[in-house]
Amino acid sequence: MHIKGLLHVNINCRDFDRSRQFYELLGFELLSPVPAEGLGSVARAVGFDHYKVKGALMKHPSRIVIDLLEWLEPPVPDSSIQPLNAVGIARIALITSDIDADIDCLKEAGVELVSDHPGVAEGPQGSPVRFICFKDPDGNTLELVQL
Repeated sequence: MHIKGLLHVNINCRDFDRSRQFYELLGFELLSPVPAEGLGSVARAVGFDHYKVKGALMKHPSRIVIDLLEWLEPPVPDSSIQPLNAVGIARIALITSDIDADIDCLKEAGVELVSDHPGVAEGPQGSPVRFICFKDPDGNTLELVQL
């Protein structure tokens, strides 16, 4: 294997415009729109004969890139959000330098927080790490972590 890094995290959503606004609140900016249609080898590479999406690559100043997609065709299967202990990618953790200010910002924007206050865990060399989880518009869990 010759992996050199992480390119992006794909986040599927039900309403691209609503989710784009949410991720802009977190500081992500439009990097480039995603082509609206996938055919041929492009579609086959992700397991479809063809597809239609509304989406964009979005980049955070910290250089994190997300691929935010609303799938138009084929239809999105009915599913519920998995609990945090389900197998698979459970949450995306973002580092913050001021968790209290960010929590206030999320509350002001009406974002659902998983708990009322940050948790505190022992980090590297015994230093405290504060963290809190919150939900995006589709119920996906994100986490703010202050080291």
